[in-house]
Amino acid sequence: MQLKVQPIDIKVGKYKVILNTIDAKEIGVNEGDRVRIRDHETLTAIVDFTEDMISPGMIGLYHEVKEALNKEWTETVEIFPAEKPKSTYIIRKTMDGQKLSKEEIDILVKDIVEENLAEIEIAAFLTATYINDMTDDETEWLTRAMIDSGDTLDFETHPIMDKHSIGGVPGNKISLLIVPIVAANGLLIPKTSSRAITGAGGTADLMEILAPVEFDAAEIKRMTEEVGGVLVWGGATNIAPADDKLIKVEYPLSIDPHCQMLASIMAKKGAIGADHVVMDIPTGPGTKIKNVQEGRKLARDLINLGDRLGMDVDCALTYGASPVGRTIGPALEVIEALKVLESFEGPNSLIEKSASLAGMLLEMGNVAGKDQGYDLAIETLKNGKALAKFKEIIKIQGGNPDVTHKDISVGEFTEDIIAPNNGYILEMDNKRLVQIARLAGAPNDKGAGLLLHKKHGEPLKEGETMMTIYAEKKSKLENAVKSAKERTPFIVEGMMLERIQSFKEI
Repeated sequence: MQLKVQPIDIKVGKYKVILNTIDAKEIGVNEGDRVRIRDHETLTAIVDFTEDMISPGMIGLYHEVKEALNKEWTETVEIFPAEKPKSTYIIRKTMDGQKLSKEEIDILVKDIVEENLAEIEIAAFLTATYINDMTDDETEWLTRAMIDSGDTLDFETHPIMDKHSIGGVPGNKISLLIVPIVAANGLLIPKTSSRAITGAGGTADLMEILAPVEFDAAEIKRMTEEVGGVLVWGGATNIAPADDKLIKVEYPLSIDPHCQMLASIMAKKGAIGADHVVMDIPTGPGTKIKNVQEGRKLARDLINLGDRLGMDVDCALTYGASPVGRTIGPALEVIEALKVLESFEGPNSLIEKSASLAGMLLEMGNVAGKDQGYDLAIETLKNGKALAKFKEIIKIQGGNPDVTHKDISVGEFTEDIIAPNNGYILEMDNKRLVQIARLAGAPNDKGAGLLLHKKHGEPLKEGETMMTIYAEKKSKLENAVKSAKERTPFIVEGMMLERIQSFKEI
């Protein structure tokens, strides 16, 4: 069927077209089916339907299809039904609980990267693996396919070090200390990091305050070889792109299949050529890993997968029931990290955790003896070598190496949250803290966030400030303060949480 093109200059992330239902019925396709589009080139696109947006005899081409065809909107194209990709049958096999071969997994990942699958089909695959976990062999093949799906870094100098946190703990700014500590001791650490999705600030959100973070794989390799380390946004690269596409579908489903989580973590490490990796696994209420037993199982699985991939993986089970340091939100966290680098002043939780994990990497890289890594990490902070290296990293990424914590701007609108009575902090609700910080504007508003004056186990007096909320906009501050007062993130000894009254007749 020949159809005239109608422009829809919207990016949808995959090859999609819109047909009028009359034309769709004529060529015998249903919504979600594929059509082949033929002109100078031929490609396959997923079909959406409309009764009024596109007139009969027309076809709506989204931005990606137009770019792929490299044609003007006013031209006509020929379309005809296309078979479903083989991956749809592979997904059905997974849904039936059958095991996949390496070749089938390679085909599936290739189709995910090339946008040949609809989101509902990818969702079916993720749901199936959430219910029926993959075997060790399948997980390894999935990881290798994800590594091969994009760019990789091939360093001439080894070892290559890396660190990853499972997440779930607010204020976890430790990469800003770990990377310069490790690089200052002669090791290479090309740290690709994420932006916050549900949190108040990912490492890339923080580093972006100090320097650009968007670089391709070749630039990351060059900068790492020159100064020893980088802190960049992984989403700007083509490193393991299949992982990003799977995560995009996982998010609205609120699921994280175990095999996919393992493959997601290790594919990014494998793609940068990591030899030694330290995994930070926070455990406790409010984290992704509820207890030490779950943490140990995850650690064993990560170590096993690392061994299969030729990677040396060590895991640290860390305390995750309370934020790291006393700040949540990009600018506030950067200030806290810079103070530690500049003068070794800062919360023990931030210094101890950073030094412990950096120390593990220093031992794995053979620049520190057994049980001596922590002391070397502390010394690297105290003697200024970590700060000097961090300045080099900022400079090579295009930032101002002379920046200090005093140069970082925070939100101009603030309000204190006051203790209602005497006592001490029994618990802190990490999820509520993040919610309040996000209401204040974090991470998009870099100056928004929280400064915690009191943390778990610390004494309180009635009228003392428990937390200060920062915002760049007054309306956002008001929303955050209202939320904090309606449902506090602090559980204080003797505090009544809620009054539930009996029903009374009027």
